[in-house]
Amino acid sequence: MKRRNFSPFGYFMFFISVAAVTTCAVLVYTLVADMNAGAIAAIMLAVVLALASLCTLLDYLRRRFIDGKITDEIASATALMAHGDYTVRLTPRHAYNAYDEYDIIMENLNSLAAELAKTEMMNSDFISNVSHEIKMPLSVISNYAAALKKGGLDNETKEKYISTLIGASKRLSDLVVNVLKLNKLEHSNVAADLKEFDLAEELRACILDFEEVIDNKNLQLDCDIDEICLYSDKSLLETVWHNLISNAVKFTPEGGTITVTLKNENGLAVVSVSDTGCGIASGTGEHIFDKFFQGDTSHAQEGNGLGLAMVKRVIDILGGEISVSSKVGEGSTFTVKLKGLK
Repeated sequence: MKRRNFSPFGYFMFFISVAAVTTCAVLVYTLVADMNAGAIAAIMLAVVLALASLCTLLDYLRRRFIDGKITDEIASATALMAHGDYTVRLTPRHAYNAYDEYDIIMENLNSLAAELAKTEMMNSDFISNVSHEIKMPLSVISNYAAALKKGGLDNETKEKYISTLIGASKRLSDLVVNVLKLNKLEHSNVAADLKEFDLAEELRACILDFEEVIDNKNLQLDCDIDEICLYSDKSLLETVWHNLISNAVKFTPEGGTITVTLKNENGLAVVSVSDTGCGIASGTGEHIFDKFFQGDTSHAQEGNGLGLAMVKRVIDILGGEISVSSKVGEGSTFTVKLKGLK
């Protein structure tokens, strides 16, 4: 934002004021020059006091009717913002390329109000989504528990209902854990615990955590992992790999393929997780890292839309990059690029 460094009118008025005061003082002195020194001193003191009082009065009037109006406007706007009204906007007095200090303050307050409004909307959406996600498993738990309480069910049905209750409670537990994690990542000053570790070993360990579900879905797993050590936060990155691999497993149909690679590309550790699942539409890809966003609602019961939001936040904290390329019906590839290669 450009600040006005020179005001011709303001400097001209200041020059005229100084010239007028000086001229008046000189004229009075010429009129009393023949008097004795004591009288001259008394008269000049009175003149200086009178002129100083006049200048003070003029400055007060200027501040009262010009600056005072502006500060009152700013004070009223900030009072509204303090009470939660973020729709207030101030109108600068000058053209953009001639802003003065007050104009800059007004523009900054406008930007602040816009950001606060955006944050309030995001918080409202977040609370709404959390409430919705909590209600769903709670409703399932309530209904199936009531059915079990009535009795009269055969063993097979009981086992089915119990499995449903366990699944719903696990989903609720995962939701709470993920909300707490994401809240910590977003609203706490999370400092990365940077240490050197074997990234290849960590990736293999994360893949092994999904060995059972990969076998159960008869998925083909292709790995091309180079031996790479990284100076980064091992714990935070574990969250990234678990979420990316979990999504690949979730969205890949039986008999599909999951590919995980780790390469050194131009001094960066590049990890790619690919699947042959349903893919992501172009419009959906723009929001894939938003909280609670689920591109494929057919798998909504398997997650809560917070995983990729956490992944994006972790990558931002570590100063890396994450991107996704996808084609509907062919699958998706998530690529993470990290600094700190050793």
